Amino acid sequence: MLTTPAVTVTAASEVRVDGVPLPTPERPRLWRYHKPAGLVTSHRDEKGRTTVFEALPKELPRVISVGRLDLNSEGLLLLTNDGAVARRLELPSTGWLRRYKVRVHGEVDADRLAALERGITIDGVAYGAIRASLERRQGSNAWVALALREGKNREVRRVLEHLGLPVTRLIRLSFGPFQLGNLARGEVAEVPRKVLAEQLGSASSANADRRR
Repeated sequence: MLTTPAVTVTAASEVRVDGVPLPTPERPRLWRYHKPAGLVTSHRDEKGRTTVFEALPKELPRVISVGRLDLNSEGLLLLTNDGAVARRLELPSTGWLRRYKVRVHGEVDADRLAALERGITIDGVAYGAIRASLERRQGSNAWVALALREGKNREVRRVLEHLGLPVTRLIRLSFGPFQLGNLARGEVAEVPRKVLAEQLGSASSANADRRR
């Protein structure tokens, strides 16, 4: 029983309230989710639109997203039950590559796409290196492959629109080592515990230790 508030609680401490042990938090977990277009990446939407979290299978625990995909974007969205894991994955210093497949309307200039690797500034916002290449033309449309590490808000759309290429479809294929793969729209698949530990290293292990 505590007789003073000046007590340091460590991972080895057992905390009880009225004799009942506090519940042990769940270990850090990560899921891959194929987000369909038309869902808001938010727990609540002031416009009443359907959110990602309303569309998830009911058996999933409460999760948060790692970054966002906007309303009309689709593809890989990572979900986790652990805020520290989400922050770790979102950090610019992590530098993980995000790959996209984008359909645009208009005439694609391959040289202007290649120049994006030197970075670009639009309306005072500096965007880092983007690897972009034309995959194929399809009438008045074209498919473009992009890879970037920063992932600023609506970066892909803003950069391509600056080049005169309105985006008509945007699919995220990967986030670092995690791939969309063959997940069907709306499907969720948990990342194996071993893979998560390998990719997050000591951060994941430390989080797990705090939960013991």
